Amino acid sequence: MSYCLAVDIGASSGRHILGEVKNGKIFTEEIYRFENGMINSDEGLLWDIKSLTENVISGIEKCKELGKIPDTVAIDTWGVDYVLLDKDKKEIMPAFAYRNSRTAGVPEKVFGLMSKEEIYKKTGIQKQDYNTIYQLFCEKESGRLESAEYFLMIPEYLSFKLTGEIKNEYTNATTTGLVNAEDKTWDTELLNALGLKNSIFGNLSLPGEYIGNFTPEIKNRVGFDAKVVFAPSHDTAAAVAACPVDENTMFISSGTWSLIGTENLSPETGANAMEANFTNEGGIDYRFRFLKNIMGMWLFQNIRKNLDKKYTYDEMMEMAQNSTFTEKIDPTNSAFLAPENMIDAVNEYLGKPELALGDTLSSVYHSLANSYALAVKELEEITGKEINRIAIVGGGCKDKYLNELTKKYTGKRVTAGPVECTAIGNLLAQFMFLDKELNLAKARELVINTFDIKEI
Repeated sequence: MSYCLAVDIGASSGRHILGEVKNGKIFTEEIYRFENGMINSDEGLLWDIKSLTENVISGIEKCKELGKIPDTVAIDTWGVDYVLLDKDKKEIMPAFAYRNSRTAGVPEKVFGLMSKEEIYKKTGIQKQDYNTIYQLFCEKESGRLESAEYFLMIPEYLSFKLTGEIKNEYTNATTTGLVNAEDKTWDTELLNALGLKNSIFGNLSLPGEYIGNFTPEIKNRVGFDAKVVFAPSHDTAAAVAACPVDENTMFISSGTWSLIGTENLSPETGANAMEANFTNEGGIDYRFRFLKNIMGMWLFQNIRKNLDKKYTYDEMMEMAQNSTFTEKIDPTNSAFLAPENMIDAVNEYLGKPELALGDTLSSVYHSLANSYALAVKELEEITGKEINRIAIVGGGCKDKYLNELTKKYTGKRVTAGPVECTAIGNLLAQFMFLDKELNLAKARELVINTFDIKEI
């Protein structure tokens, strides 16, 4: 019996999920879960990469305890963040988190060296202050980049800690804003214009490629050996790999972020796409995820945190359903990126500081659904596609009220599921590594045959 282990890490939690294929269906088992989160410091928001590494290894140890040894292991995480290593392959600390405020005003400095239009035409990546391109420009200005010899995005770094091998992966690399969309490799002209060291960026591997086996140290600790391979290491790329999409379907990968878009075979890098702030991130089989980033469950997560978790998400949903308040915020506004208090941020944006909690929640619900509708309209205009279905996947697809509002605001057919789409996409890449006859189309058929996909 062949098992694969998906290590799926988001901005707020991580999970280890064992998977196998039997009788044409995927069977999964969550064996380990841990909390993740940004930590405050004098240097702003950071990642605790030592804790992340320890949790990844601890979850792998669980396989031995259960007597279910995986043949392969693959890791996916959020995009844009990274770890720099020096010539001795030692970490150059700290590991900055994308919500760190250090990049404020940096895009304008970068556009002084190469215009926003030219960068978008090259990379197809939307302007977000936290993109790696701006983070690395900060590293150059601070002098930290001088001692860097290796650049590893978070899942690549964690794979390095398991194998000792330093490799970069395509799907996550595209989120940096430094990969040429047509050539599908690092854009040296852009790197040179910004004064970023070309030598720290390695050749880009594809999902399903072999990285290495466990180091002796890891093998001794966990009690077995396994092949570590690349999943689509950007979590949205993994989710879309498992998403039941076709030419006329849009997806919403609904989690901390709502990633709404479609799958294209070629990038859209024209002025209309840039102005609408769509991005062309790399996907499995060199497909493009033409999508827009909208702050999603992050809004609800922080509201609940502000309330000291007094209410469940279902209770918050019920409060919103009982409200008739529908004034809207712009969920993409930077005011909601990392506010001290999300409730205050929403109410202040609305100009109603004393707004009742149910009304605040209702505003967020209607605002998200409305933002999805706007994204659908923009995408249809830019691509010429006629969208007839929206497939909502990920943890956020469990929110029945948001699903219903999405259908209402967009006027499109809406389906929900699978919930663990990111981990499933991670597993699919491993299944394809082990079974060379399994292609993406067949892998997606496995998903459809296995999981309950609900019509809204």
